Amino acid sequence: MENYENKLSELKEKESYRSIKNIEKRISKYIIVEDKKMLNLSSNDYLNISTNKDLISEFIEKYKNNDEFLFSSASARLLTGNSKSYNLLENDFCKLFSKEAALLFNTGYQCNQGVVSTLFSKGDCIFSDKLNHASIISGLKLSQAEHFRYKHNDYDNLEKILKEKRDNYNNAIIISESVFSMDGDISDIKKLVELKKKYNCLLMIDEAHAFGVFGDHLAGYSDEINLLNEIDIITVTLGKSLASMGAICLSSKTIIDYLINKASSFIFSTVIPPVNILWTRFLLEEKFDYLINQKEKLNSLFNKVHKIYPTISSSQIIPIIIKDAHKTKQLAKHLQNKGFYVLPINPPTVPSGTSRLRVSLTADIDYNEIEKLFTEIKNATFLAKQ
Repeated sequence: MENYENKLSELKEKESYRSIKNIEKRISKYIIVEDKKMLNLSSNDYLNISTNKDLISEFIEKYKNNDEFLFSSASARLLTGNSKSYNLLENDFCKLFSKEAALLFNTGYQCNQGVVSTLFSKGDCIFSDKLNHASIISGLKLSQAEHFRYKHNDYDNLEKILKEKRDNYNNAIIISESVFSMDGDISDIKKLVELKKKYNCLLMIDEAHAFGVFGDHLAGYSDEINLLNEIDIITVTLGKSLASMGAICLSSKTIIDYLINKASSFIFSTVIPPVNILWTRFLLEEKFDYLINQKEKLNSLFNKVHKIYPTISSSQIIPIIIKDAHKTKQLAKHLQNKGFYVLPINPPTVPSGTSRLRVSLTADIDYNEIEKLFTEIKNATFLAKQ
């Protein structure tokens, strides 16, 4: 036990210690923590769906007598945990993303980890952006394939590695997020498609933070630039813009069938409750126009913010990079005292020397609220040069 206590002490010294926040309530775009109501700028509820009481009431009233209005599946999908609604949801996503087949996983983490670790083995190789999500990195470590991490969004570096390594392996894949979760910047998917063709690779894009935020059909940044058909594997989460639960992998029927047979994170997990499937389908089938309207509001907000307060971001995720971990925590506390719920992001979540606030914009936030936020940041005297 003493060894763990020492390690926890080290984390505290490095400002890297994590604790679970005492959140009392979330109301629309606000959050109440320790009796203090603040504007919630740390949520992934990008379309402000999760706290919409009108939508929730309508859903419950309409589906409460449905046979699948159940709060547990009580089984893995391959046993008794499947039903018509699960198949229909996967079909919905196939249409939305123009893909042949889809497979539901319980979480985005299980999805990415399961896909990456299952599809590639000895004799194969994986080329992964250095800032890809921890779920992808976990998949790399579990896979028996060789993996190479190229510099973030550096396609010259990626091509250099491809030239040196690709011909030494059988199957190969390039993996990138579309919108990166900590910087809010966007990958050049057109360039990735060009490189995957040139070097005979598959291409996997994680649309977790772009699904519902970009695209005429809400199908992420790949949809926004009309390249869905060029991407071999797409993963999306349902717990962010759709305020539900689960994740979807979309690909060819062959790849999806292989995952059904080999992906441990799918095979051995009790599947998410049927009520979540009903809720997700309710939003996509019956409230699609509302989702589109929320998406357009959010796009209008972050485009305006980027013009006035430019950062490395091109999306709803805005990093305020402070560098120093202690000052980042100071600033987060200061902003919370002023009514803005912003959290510090320190190593190891982000690279050393890049501690930041991760400001997450959502559709119902007003521009003048963000103006006030940046004014408070600008006037924070303790941020003077070290």
